[in-house]
Formats: sequence, structure tokens, C-alpha cells
Amino acid sequence: MAKITKVSPLAPAQFPDLPVIDGVKFATAAAGVKYQGRTDVMLAVADAGSTIAGVFTRSATRSAPVLDCQDKISGPTPNGVAILVNSGNSNAFTGARGRESVAAITGAVADITGLDGAAVFTSSTGVIGEPLPHDRIIAVLGQLNGDLDAGKIGDAARAIMTTDTYPKGAMAQVETDQGPIKIAGIAKGSGMIAPDMATMLVYIFTDAKIAQPELQALVSEINDASFNCITVDSDTSTSDTLLMVATGASGVSVDRAHQGFKSALRDVFMDLAHQVVRDGEGATKFVEIQITGAATDTDAKTHAMAIANSPLVKTAIAGQDPNWGRVVMAIGKSGAAADRDLLTIRFGDITVAENGWVSPSYSEDQGAAYMQNEHLIIGVDLGLGQGTSTVWTCDLTHDYIAINADYRS
Repeated sequence: MAKITKVSPLAPAQFPDLPVIDGVKFATAAAGVKYQGRTDVMLAVADAGSTIAGVFTRSATRSAPVLDCQDKISGPTPNGVAILVNSGNSNAFTGARGRESVAAITGAVADITGLDGAAVFTSSTGVIGEPLPHDRIIAVLGQLNGDLDAGKIGDAARAIMTTDTYPKGAMAQVETDQGPIKIAGIAKGSGMIAPDMATMLVYIFTDAKIAQPELQALVSEINDASFNCITVDSDTSTSDTLLMVATGASGVSVDRAHQGFKSALRDVFMDLAHQVVRDGEGATKFVEIQITGAATDTDAKTHAMAIANSPLVKTAIAGQDPNWGRVVMAIGKSGAAADRDLLTIRFGDITVAENGWVSPSYSEDQGAAYMQNEHLIIGVDLGLGQGTSTVWTCDLTHDYIAINADYRS
């Protein structure tokens, strides 16, 4: 495995104190799928009456677990749902063996929990192209089922990590006329992060009562403005999965139009998405790209991603070099509409370039001082229309190369 083990300098001070979500329990175990001496399997089981929604990678080479989840996600779950996740092996590009592993695991989970196999969802993350030793996972299912506890969501966050340097969690509470709603989520992701969706697994739980189509609409909408707006290295994973479970245990009914619930859910999605970027492999800078004045929103996002994914931009940021010419380059190559002489570029509140040339008020010392910050904002106004987009990324450092050059060893 990679030799870079220090916690990201952009990590939160501590893992949040996530609330217990009534109606769902968690357990973890050390199955030895790849890693030794640590937990690497997580099981979550939600009660009868729970609904589930999800979004997945659009990769053409998506894994067997993703394909299975996609087949099941809109189906009935009258007796509850289960989610089984392993780290260390992605069960991707494993052909018929991959499908057999999913069938074996989902069948075994169904047997031990009493659920229908169609209500058991699996995710796998880790190395691509190696058969999943699913017998090791099945061997610990009895332990997992016996250890299920509503307070173990933090343990679950740790079990799903691969090259992550810290576990990721977020929470929110919504006050309604019917009573409070709680939301808690966990995620893993550090490298192979790009939209559609970004190697990333996310599991979010709420005690709200919401119908599956309404939950699916919310998850899809909020995902587009959060996890589909982050990138670490422009590489879309074969395994990206986001699953959200609503247990209904609070008795508070909501739908996609409930603004309080929608806002709180957006906060949880955004918090987790930003944590994934902050744990980008080798990252030392958290970078927000703000595009305004584009011809369309689609063009704005195209420009934003061209900047966020440019190795030249990202290495300049790593070196604290205010090389705004690389931003100009990224805009020019994106393929979206742009006019050189209408561009305005800002680093934070500093106007760097405008009207097709460096700003008369700009000094290199200003830019260099700004680039020393851990949180950077690069703003570009195209001067063409009303299109906007904001995406988040990180720098590209020597540590990223070290981690990924040594990933399979």
C-alpha cells in the first residue's frame, strides 16, 4: 500500500458526534479482504418501513455491486433494507466472478437478517481487477449481525476507508411542526475523484418519513450540486455509490418540496463532498472555482472543471505560484464559449486580470501572498451571459504521485 499515512492538513479537528438515527443499526468487522489489523466490512440494517434511494457512477466499466444496486434501487423494501460495504477490493472488472460474489454476499446477508435479497445492497471499494474473496466477508456476517448497534455509525465510517487519511461524517437536525428530523451521513473518498460521481462511497440516513420517488428526486438533485461538483484528479471511479435510507422512525413526513429538510440535506451532502476534496490524496490546498458570466450554466461548469482538473493549474497551486496564465489556458482549452478580451480573473478579492490583460492594480506579491492560504478561491467572469457554476478541487502534490505509484504494492 501507499506509504503516505499522515492525516491531511485540511482534515477537520475531529470526527463529528453523529446522532443516533432511530430505525437503523450498524456493525463492523475485520474480514481481511485486503487489509490486516483493521476493520474492513460494514453492515447497516434499517427497519421495516424504510425507503432507499441512490445515485451511481456513470462509468462504462462500473462494478458488479454498482450494477446490482442500480437494478434494485427503485424496488419495494417492505421488510427493511441492508447495506454491506467492504474496503480493499472494488470487485470491478471481475466478470462473471464479480456477479457471483455479489449474489453470494446478498444472499448470505438476506439469510442472516431475514430480509429479501432484493433489499440488500452492496458496495466494494479498493483495487480494480482482482476477484473479491467474498467467503471472508460471509464468514463474519454472524458477528456483524450480532453486533448491530444504533450508535456505531462512526465505526462504519472507519471501516470503509481505503487511502483516506480520516473518516468522514456530517449531520444535521431539522425542526418541523411535527417534531425534529435527524440526518447523519458518512463517506469515503480520497483519490479517483471526479464527477459522475466522484472513488467515493456515501451513506446517508434520516429518521424522516418520505416516499421512495420523493427521496430519489431529492438525492439526485442535491447530488448534482455537491458530489458532482468535486474533483481531485479528474478520474471517475468504477464504484461510486451514494445510498440514502429514510427509516421513517421519527413519524415526521416530508417530500421533495419541504424546504427545511431539503436545506439540511444539502448541508450534509456539501459537508461530506468538501471533506472528500480536503482528503484528496496528498492535498495541501482546498480550492473553490467560481465561474460567472458564462453563456450558459453548462458552459460555466465546463470552464470550472477545465480549471479544476488542469495539472498545470493544480501544480502551480501546490507550489503557491500565482500563475494566472494557466487559468487563461484552461479556459481557452475547455471548448466552452469564451472571449479573451472579456475575461476577468480573481484570486479571492484580488483582481488579477481583466479586459484581456493583467490588471493595472495587480502585483505579483499580492498573488503570492494569497496563494499561501489553505483555502483558495479562483474566480472567473466570462462577460458573456448569466451562466454560473462553482466546483471544488485541491492541489496536485508529490504525495499524490507517491500514493498512486505505490497503490497496489
